Amino acid sequence: MENTVLTHLRASQGAIGLWINLASPIATEVLAHIGFDFLVIDTEHSPTDTETLTQMLQAMKGAATAPFARVAGNDVNLIKRVLDTGVHGIVIPMINTVADAQQAIASCRYPPQGVRSVGGIRPPLSFGVTRAEYLAQANTQVLVALQIEHTRALTNLEDIASLPGFDCLFVGPNDLCASLGLPPLLEPDYPAYEEALQRIVSVARATGKTAGILVGTLATAQKRWRQGFRLIACGSDISLLTTAAQATVAGARSFTNS
Repeated sequence: MENTVLTHLRASQGAIGLWINLASPIATEVLAHIGFDFLVIDTEHSPTDTETLTQMLQAMKGAATAPFARVAGNDVNLIKRVLDTGVHGIVIPMINTVADAQQAIASCRYPPQGVRSVGGIRPPLSFGVTRAEYLAQANTQVLVALQIEHTRALTNLEDIASLPGFDCLFVGPNDLCASLGLPPLLEPDYPAYEEALQRIVSVARATGKTAGILVGTLATAQKRWRQGFRLIACGSDISLLTTAAQATVAGARSFTNS
């Protein structure tokens, strides 16, 4: 049983992925075969429910891309249901305190490291292993990313990052900007935001964690890579669809309106 993204990260390599907001198994299947290292299926700010998430993961079967999901909140029951779909990684939003982080980590790990209950038929199938193998290795092979997206999280950053049992500090740009009193943007260029990002990278390095982030453009992805981020989601399915559609319409209008 191997989480390919974790293997890359633990070898000090990086991973590039995409955020998935369309609740579409077919679109997810197509994108899973493009060459991304991972896809993060968002269940917080999208119509995707647990049944649809399961279908999207089934559509990814056979692709080399690792299936991740963002859970809707830091709740043991929500986390349990998402993990039981067979995701290889989970992103948990709004981790602002040590207590938040401890609850999130415990929800993702089987005893004695955590409180995740044993059940679900898909996780072993998703990894291509037996049930016994999955139960023995899930605590070290399911990636856990805690979202840092509030000033309270920055206040408690070192203490959160020092906790064992999770892998990544993942920045949520829009909410982090909003909590800093700045206009929420996916591609911000504010000194206070940049200062926060540099601190997150430094703390992640010091505690043996990976720094992750969602960006909107390849140019920003390259900038964040140079800054030290190693788990980077380069936009979303909706942003790719919108950009391509806008370019097609503009191109068509250039000759139909002439």
